[in-house]
Amino acid sequence: MNVEQQVAAHYGRGNLQRAILDALKESGKDIEKLTPSDFSGVDEFHFGWRPATDALARQLGLTSGMHVLDVGSGLGGPARCFAEIYGCRVDGIDLTPDFVDTANALTRRCGLADRVTFQTASALSLPFSDGTFDAATLIHVGMNIQDKAKLFGEMRRVLKDGAHIGVYDVMRVQPDEIPFPVPWAASPATSFLETPDTYRRLLTEAGFELQSERNQRELTLKLSREMREHVERHGPPPLGPHLTMGSAAQERLGNVMATLERGTIAPIEMVAQKR
Repeated sequence: MNVEQQVAAHYGRGNLQRAILDALKESGKDIEKLTPSDFSGVDEFHFGWRPATDALARQLGLTSGMHVLDVGSGLGGPARCFAEIYGCRVDGIDLTPDFVDTANALTRRCGLADRVTFQTASALSLPFSDGTFDAATLIHVGMNIQDKAKLFGEMRRVLKDGAHIGVYDVMRVQPDEIPFPVPWAASPATSFLETPDTYRRLLTEAGFELQSERNQRELTLKLSREMREHVERHGPPPLGPHLTMGSAAQERLGNVMATLERGTIAPIEMVAQKR
C-alpha cells in the first residue's frame, strides 16, 4: 500500500454509522430527530474539539453564504458547524471511505445535506476547479501528509483571490521522540509532523501571507482536564473516540496527551490569505 492507502486504512472502520447511532440511542437521543451538536462527542476529532472549531471559524471570518472547503473532513463535525452556526456551504474531502459515507449519512440525519457534502478524494489532487472557494480549512490533517508544499499549492489553487486558509494542525515544537501509536498514526511511516517554522515557510512559498497564529495547547489541556473530571464523576460517555479508534483508543490518546503535556507537540492555528 502507498502512504495514502495506509492512512485511509488506519482511520477506516466498518459499521461506523451504526456504532454512532447505537451510542446515541444509549445516551437517550431520538435518532430520527438529531442535531449536529448530538455528534460532538465523536465528530470533532482534533485537539480543542468544538471550541477550537469555533475559534478557527471566527478567525477566518466565516459568514453566511460563503463556500468553504474542509480538507480531511473526517466525520464532518467542523463542516456541519460551519453550515449550522455560520451559514456556509461546505464541501469536505477525505481519504477514508468509511468516514465519507458516515459523514454524509449523519449530515442527512440532521437536515444539512442541502448545504454540506463530502466525497472521497486526495488533498494532493483536489477535485475542484480553480478559484472555487471563499475559504478553506485543514484541521489535524497535515500530520498525515508528507508533501505539504503540494498540499498548500492545491489549496491555494482552488481558493478565490484574497480568500483565507485556516490551518489547525499538531506541530512539533520540541525535538523529543514521539511515542507510537498516536491518534493519527500507528507508526512513523505515516506520521509527518513539522515545526511551525516549516508551516510558515511552506505557506509563504505557496503564495499565502500569514495573518495570525495561535498556540491552542493551554485550551486543549484545560478542556482535557475538564473531560477527565467529568468521566471520573459520571463514567465514560457512550459517544466518544473509542468509536473511531476502537480498542487502541486508550493507548493512542494516552501517548498523545503525554506528549502534549511534555511540550513536545502543540496544536497550532494559522490563518493566511491568498496573495
